[in-house]
Amino acid sequence: MTDTPLTRRSFFPAGLAIGGLGLQLAGARAADAPAASASGLTTAPASMSGVSPRLTVHAIDSFHGVTGAGLKLDLSRFEGDRWQPIKSVQATAGGRPADPLLVGDSYRAGRYEVLLHLDDYFAMMGAKLPQPAFLSKVPLRFVIQDASQRVHLAALFSPWGYSYYRGS
Repeated sequence: MTDTPLTRRSFFPAGLAIGGLGLQLAGARAADAPAASASGLTTAPASMSGVSPRLTVHAIDSFHGVTGAGLKLDLSRFEGDRWQPIKSVQATAGGRPADPLLVGDSYRAGRYEVLLHLDDYFAMMGAKLPQPAFLSKVPLRFVIQDASQRVHLAALFSPWGYSYYRGS
């Protein structure tokens, strides 16, 4: 080891080497990726082949940099002119409920909402936040149009913002 001080320039060659390694690894995985067209994937990812259609969710706490273990999730379906509660679950250590939110006969086309109880979650985590909290109960609303397709809802959240998307 030398006593040479580290500078931004000394990190440049290392960054190039690490970036090149990442590109090589990504290239190796690209050959294993599902076929794609201009409109997106045309085949299911290999890991989900043969899995029955279902609704799953994955909660990620970007404030603490962990999965949302212990986060309470309420699932509802819009019927008639109001939201009908279906179930309440908690995310496990991996940030996912133990079972799919919907699977089998309960999985059907429609408008849905997953309500994230962020205020309770951050209180449980001991986060020092102003009161009242900026975000409390956050509704994630989405539509399942084709009940023959799997829907995975990925939700990233912090005390000040959230995003969600249909994942794979």
